[in-house]
Amino acid sequence: MRFIEIGRIVKAHGVQGRMKAVHFLDDEGLLSSLDEIFIAVGPEGAARSYRIRALESRGGALFLDLEGVADRDAAGALAGQFLLLPEDQAPPLAPDEYYWRDLLDMTVRTEAGEELGSITAIFPTGSNDVYVCTGPEREILLPAIAEVVREVDCARKVMVVRLLEGL
Repeated sequence: MRFIEIGRIVKAHGVQGRMKAVHFLDDEGLLSSLDEIFIAVGPEGAARSYRIRALESRGGALFLDLEGVADRDAAGALAGQFLLLPEDQAPPLAPDEYYWRDLLDMTVRTEAGEELGSITAIFPTGSNDVYVCTGPEREILLPAIAEVVREVDCARKVMVVRLLEGL
């Protein structure tokens, strides 16, 4: 089964196993329909299913109560782990949307064909994601906006960009 990372547990919240997490979703509506969530646990990051007892979204954070996580120690042991959703339960992506995992390690080229490096990290900002392109000479931060990202070919693992002044 393939999974999509939809959030990350930040810390235990309280003494009864509740956890605070951040989510990576644009639309929180999906969260209300979930009966279970998977968490990457253990050294290999194997996905383990947990039934959701309660899930609350507040101030950009998620607060989770899961069956089998009964106290602060159990919740704290999961801090830093990813919340996963089976790929087949994810809503369909729009034509110009991509999963981060599909963009990581993608080769980045300019419209003129100059190879800049590859996407080594992605981080969200308030308005758009930023792709970290690491090349042999330098690191470039590329805003994920249409003026910069001109083409994404997931099959060939190539992103074509137009560098704005100052990049």
